[in-house]
Amino acid sequence: MNEKKNELSFEEALEQLEEIVNKMEEGEVPLEKAMEYYAKGSKLSKICHDKLAKADKQIKTILTDENKQESFEIQEDK
Repeated sequence: MNEKKNELSFEEALEQLEEIVNKMEEGEVPLEKAMEYYAKGSKLSKICHDKLAKADKQIKTILTDENKQESFEIQEDK
């Protein structure tokens, strides 16, 4: 089985994470279920973080006219 087919998109992972947060905020979640939600939420959070880091890296790297990769940094106002 190919893991890429089973991989969640950023949007799917974020949506599931938001659902877990909403359930936890409702309260009255049994301890066992809360631990289950926490474990799944941690995994979803890592997926989102990794995808954002990958996107950040791709955005910072641009192709020049000669197809050479060049680092791109955004200059912030001081």
